[in-house]
Amino acid sequence: MNKLYAVGIGPGDYSHMTLEAAQVLETCDVIVGYTVYVDLVKEHFPGKEFLTTPMRQEERRCRMAFEEAAKGRTVAMICSGDSGVYGMAGLLLELGREFPDCEVEVISGVTAALSGAAVLGAPLIHDFAVISLSDLLTPWELIEKRLACAAEGDFSICIYNPSSRKRNDYLKKACRVLLETKAPDTVCGLVRNIGREGQSFRVLTLAELAETETDMFTTVFVGNSATRVIDGRMVTPRGYRSEREDGEGKTVPAE
Repeated sequence: MNKLYAVGIGPGDYSHMTLEAAQVLETCDVIVGYTVYVDLVKEHFPGKEFLTTPMRQEERRCRMAFEEAAKGRTVAMICSGDSGVYGMAGLLLELGREFPDCEVEVISGVTAALSGAAVLGAPLIHDFAVISLSDLLTPWELIEKRLACAAEGDFSICIYNPSSRKRNDYLKKACRVLLETKAPDTVCGLVRNIGREGQSFRVLTLAELAETETDMFTTVFVGNSATRVIDGRMVTPRGYRSEREDGEGKTVPAE
C-alpha cells in the first residue's frame, strides 16, 4: 500500500513542530505543500524533493501528492497548524477514493488556536469555538450565524482569517455581530506571526477590536463573560477553587 501523510507542521518555527511530524517528514521522499509552508521547513529536511503550488490550488496540490505516492514514493502533504483544522486532511481523504492503492494517514500538529492562546496566556481554558472569517468556501451569512450562536452561548471564540486585502472590513463586521450579545468591554486578544519572527500580541476590549486592523497572519481571540486581564495576560477562568481542610479533617471549598 502506497503511503501519503497529511502533516500539520504547527505555527511555522521548527521548534513548534511535534516530534511525530518531524519524524514523518524525515522518512518521506517527497514533501508537497503551499509555497509559503514549504519554505518554512525546507532547510530542516535537506535531500527531500519539494513540490509546491500557489494559494487556491488545493485540489491540484492534493492530486500531485497522490500521483507521487502512486509511484511508490512516501509522500507528505504539509499544512500549517494542524492538517485537520482548515487544512488538507479532509480533501485528501475525499480524493483518496480515486486512489485505492494509496493510504492516507493524518499526523496532527499545533493549530493557531492553541499556539496563539499560549502567547496570550490562557484564553481558552473553558469551552470555546473556532470560526474562520474567510468566505471563499463558506457563505458570509453562515459565518454570521455561527458567530451569533457562539456569542449567545457565551463561548470564548478564536477567529481565523480575520481579514485580507479583499476582506479588510470582515473583522469589523464580525465584531458588530458579537456586540449584539457580548459586552463592549469583553476581553479580547490578537497574536500576529505566531511562532515566527516578529511575533507580537495585544490584549484589548471588543469595542477596541472592532476598530483594529488585522491581516491573514493574525489570530483573534474573543473572551467569554468571565475572561479577565491578569498581569497583562488574557485569562478565562474555568472555575477551579482552592480547597482547605476543616477542623475535622474534611476538605471544604475555600471561601
